[in-house]
Amino acid sequence: MKKLLLTAALAALGMLGMQSPSFAHGGQYRGPGDTVPPGGGGGGGGAGTAPGPAGPTTPGSAGPTAPGPLSPGAPGGSTASKPTTGTTTASGPDLTVWSFWWEFNKEPYLNLKSHIQEGQIESGSEGFFLGRGEKKEAKNSLRPSENQIREKVVPALLRALETETNNDIVTGAMIALAKIGDVKGESGESEFEQVIKHFLGDSNQEISETAAVALGILANPKSIPTLAALMEDTPEGRKLVGDPEVPYRTRAFAAYGLGLIGKQASAEERQTIVEHLAKTIASDNTSSRDLQIACIISMGLVPIEQMEAPVAEGEEGPQPPYLSRTAQLQFLLDFLADDTNNFLIRAHCPTALGRLLDGMPADLHETWRNKIADDLLDRMSKSSDEPREVQQSCILAMGLIGTAGDTDLDKKIRKALAEVPKNLSDQQSRNFALIAMAKVAGTPGPDGSESGIKDASEFLLKQLERGKSTIKPWAGLAIGVLGRKLKEQGTAPPELVALGDALRSALKAEKDKSRLGAYSIGVGIMGDQEASKTLLEHLEKLSEDTARGYVALGLGLMGDLNAKEPIGRIIEESKYRPDLLKQAAISLGLLGDKELVGKLVKMLQSSKSLATQAAISSALGFIGDQHSIDPLVNMLQDKELTSQARGFAAVALGIVADKEPLPWNTKIAVDLNYRASATTLVDSTNGTGILDIL
Repeated sequence: MKKLLLTAALAALGMLGMQSPSFAHGGQYRGPGDTVPPGGGGGGGGAGTAPGPAGPTTPGSAGPTAPGPLSPGAPGGSTASKPTTGTTTASGPDLTVWSFWWEFNKEPYLNLKSHIQEGQIESGSEGFFLGRGEKKEAKNSLRPSENQIREKVVPALLRALETETNNDIVTGAMIALAKIGDVKGESGESEFEQVIKHFLGDSNQEISETAAVALGILANPKSIPTLAALMEDTPEGRKLVGDPEVPYRTRAFAAYGLGLIGKQASAEERQTIVEHLAKTIASDNTSSRDLQIACIISMGLVPIEQMEAPVAEGEEGPQPPYLSRTAQLQFLLDFLADDTNNFLIRAHCPTALGRLLDGMPADLHETWRNKIADDLLDRMSKSSDEPREVQQSCILAMGLIGTAGDTDLDKKIRKALAEVPKNLSDQQSRNFALIAMAKVAGTPGPDGSESGIKDASEFLLKQLERGKSTIKPWAGLAIGVLGRKLKEQGTAPPELVALGDALRSALKAEKDKSRLGAYSIGVGIMGDQEASKTLLEHLEKLSEDTARGYVALGLGLMGDLNAKEPIGRIIEESKYRPDLLKQAAISLGLLGDKELVGKLVKMLQSSKSLATQAAISSALGFIGDQHSIDPLVNMLQDKELTSQARGFAAVALGIVADKEPLPWNTKIAVDLNYRASATTLVDSTNGTGILDIL
């Protein structure tokens, strides 16, 4: 189910200049004041169609004109036949606002299901933030049992796919089944794969492309040939979709599906996937950027297990990327270096390179870390003529590559990040530099050294205390990121105290709603319970939903049990304030409120508002409490309810019974440069990107 943009949901967001989308069955709901960037790379269908715009322009700070309601279903609200072209937008919200980064990267910090399903760690204990501590007995776990999932949820979803034709219900049920996963027989055949595969040929483009990505979420290696055929637009792929050519959107979704499978596939299967991805990158003849962007991102999710491959005698030129990890890295470096490739596609190479470094043997890792970092540092330098999107991605990648160690390379990385605010005029690059610096300082060096924490802390504190108003909220968020990383390692350097004191002081004095939200998330993710009194005071005084929602979430993140009662009151009063309702519900979920699910189910059953249904359904899903299964199954089967409401129930069931602890598209979203977008990746206008699917 794709995102539904509701005019009414925008009323509280004028001061931030942002849209607040709600959605139908598969659309991402990212919290109060959130939205996703306009798709920058849509446009164009298969070969021969007119290309889309060259790229997005920088949005102004003013908010966009609120769009009217769209009907759920195919992109743009149409349920007609498959489109041949995509759309882009050159206007939109201010993408430099901190909440964009948070909404794309929040899931590992929330890690909501681990709190709800595995037993609550006592609030305030060191283990609450470090993954240790005393948990309640297993009998108190709220994780749905396998019997509940297989005997109640799965039959209801299968029945919906057999009997329903509505977009909302069909796509929601497909994604839900894929998240749950099925029990494979001895042959490795998957029942769900056959069910989902059937919908590839649906005449509705939304259903068809959702089936492609659902196969990836299901993650059965048996789907690799199917997805490869779709991605490569082969005769078999065309037969599967029943068209003379596979639409470019379905091809891109198939590429993402291959990346999702490859993330957990065998060594041989990964080689096969990378071979297909590389072939498609080289031969792409579509007029959009979507397919190559999907392939680059997916290659970063599929590390080749073989580190180096022997070079045959007489062999010249680069090795194919599927032969070894080093060949894979070199392939991406070469693609990035070729400026005849579109810059928005090239902009996804740095993150892919950073991801693929993980897991390499120490010596080889250090060799390639130096090689990649030197290349990216040149591209983000003051003298570089790289487009800003490429520079932004290089800066973000430093957070994956650099450490707090004493090596010459690490010192060089930290120095380069510290100089970004004065060397680069692009505001987004400056913002990303703070996040990257926090990640670098929170990562021990190759030899275990952490001397870089001091310099990084001084840099972040300077930006928080004396930086421009636009950079201060990013500094507060970055301090939270660094504090969280240090606590997860079990270390408490003196700098951690100074960082906490400064952020707490800024939170207490702040009047601006946007900065207040950022500081609230910052103290929340670093677990600074000394800030809880200040947050509770703000929660009581604030009337604006966006900031109030982030304050509530900050309290949930830090595990302050004193916040249960005031946040509970917010939920009871927020039936017609979906943004605030969603954040408050997540916060109570983090705090282990035992009565929350019952309250939400009653609200969902009585709600007539699409935005409220969206908020409650996604909250129920994210909380993942087994007690929500029966009422959600009943909602899915109740034909007196609207199709939208039933679609929401399918979505929530899929999230509750998900086989993975974090949402499936977290693999793609975290560390992504969302400024280098495409409509099949992120699309706030129609909600048709892969990151717009719950």
